[in-house]
Amino acid sequence: MAGTIEQALADTPVVLINGPRQCGKTTLARRFATAGRAWLTLDDETLLAAATADPVGFISGHERLIIDEVQRVPALLRAIKHSVDENRKPGRFLLTGSTDILSLPGISDSLAGRMEIAELLPFSQAELHGQPSGLLPRLFAGETPQAADHTSNPSLEQRVLLGGYPEMLARALPARRQAWARDYVRAIVQRDVRDIAQLDKLEQLPLLLRAIAQQSAQLTNFNQLAGQLGMDAKTARKYVGILEQVFLVKRLEPWFRNHLSRLIKTPKLHLLDTGLLATLRGLTPERLARDRNAWGTLLETFTHAELLKMLPLQDHACRLLHYRDKDQVEVDIVLETDSGQVAGFEVKAAASVNAADFAGLRKLAQAAADDFIGGMVLYDGAHVASFGGNLHAVPFSALWTP
Repeated sequence: MAGTIEQALADTPVVLINGPRQCGKTTLARRFATAGRAWLTLDDETLLAAATADPVGFISGHERLIIDEVQRVPALLRAIKHSVDENRKPGRFLLTGSTDILSLPGISDSLAGRMEIAELLPFSQAELHGQPSGLLPRLFAGETPQAADHTSNPSLEQRVLLGGYPEMLARALPARRQAWARDYVRAIVQRDVRDIAQLDKLEQLPLLLRAIAQQSAQLTNFNQLAGQLGMDAKTARKYVGILEQVFLVKRLEPWFRNHLSRLIKTPKLHLLDTGLLATLRGLTPERLARDRNAWGTLLETFTHAELLKMLPLQDHACRLLHYRDKDQVEVDIVLETDSGQVAGFEVKAAASVNAADFAGLRKLAQAAADDFIGGMVLYDGAHVASFGGNLHAVPFSALWTP
């Protein structure tokens, strides 16, 4: 993302690196803390108090400024807006934020046209390998997918259980990784959520997150979810929205064309990191060996996260969705570009693929018609194989193959 941010600083007054805590935002922003660009972090209690007391004075006197964890004082964003209106010079403010700042009241309007956002998520597998994935560029170019040796170290199971948070990757023992993950979730709820919302039943948020973890990658019934925790559906939707704001959960909306009345218009929810998901569900290699349904859920969430991390690096503006009709025919993940191109990804927790595994993708291809550019069944095998009609069986290693 460094190149993207550098380009944005060259022509945009405000650039925001937005993403979950501990994913690397501060490390990335420090690359730009050069002479003439001061560094201020709102994790410092003294600076936090000063920014809260006098937002305008806090940024005055700085030609260029980096502010870390800016969401802790939303009033700063309004002060930045006024400063930028007086001086539109590019690259004046580089911000980092651990909540979805555009969802904060009044913020999206105040900085419209003045700020570019770069969303940073925990490490992708391609990033850990040091090279961008070639999966989506090949898809858009109409080329055959490529995959690396599927027996590479670490194994697929290890990759999924580790997730992408740097702190989890740095810990050798599973128990130490799980302890960090539990503390991480607790800290997000106790601090970041309090910064953005006043909740009557804050203690229910960790319970809701655990319930979502049990249903990750499944269609979300908010009435059922609320009933498990003794709350109403409206409250459950509000609390899920807050978990999205702090980058713990991602909503996957359904893909449909207006004339396709037989599609089910119900979202899925995914946790954004499989390391956190595995910890919340207590999943270990031993448990996964006994529960293959849990392994399939983890793989689908893992694939969703990997694709999500690729999107900011593409020339095409894209979003991820899912497909399911009333006949229960589905595609786990649908990629749609702003120009209307559509591709599908089906996740299979097995070492082989057959023609029946493409039923959902063929239905999606029929629905998308000329806009369909390809479909893949991702599986735990060794070879890329064509099944006709721009459909391929593709090893999971294609997600991180250059």
